[in-house]
Parts: sequence; C-alpha cells; structure tokens
Amino acid sequence: MKSSEVRKYRESLLISKAELARKAGLSALTIDRIEKGKGCRPETKRKILIALGLKLSDREKLFND
Repeated sequence: MKSSEVRKYRESLLISKAELARKAGLSALTIDRIEKGKGCRPETKRKILIALGLKLSDREKLFND
C-alpha cells in the first residue's frame, strides 16, 4: 500500500484523520494504521475512497494492489 498517498491526498483536501474516519465510518486508529502502511480489507479501501470523493476505479492512486 502506498501509505503516504492516502495521507497526502487527505491532507490535500485539508481533512483530518478524525474527519476522514467519521466520513468513512472507520476508527481514527484504522486510518492511522493505513497511513503508516498497514494492510486493510477491500471494504475498508472502498470506504476510504468514497469518503475522499474518489471513484472505485481510482483505487490505484492510493493503493498499490
């Protein structure tokens, strides 16, 4: 996973980890772990993409799987 890409994109939108977590229906701890490069389930990736206003087809911009 390109962990820094999730963080960079989130920061480019001026969204905090807590705000992204709320929008995605995830915990801030989960967002933190993903931004540090830990893996996550496809459903979690989907929630993050949607919360960031991206399409599922934009997955490769943030995740390299």
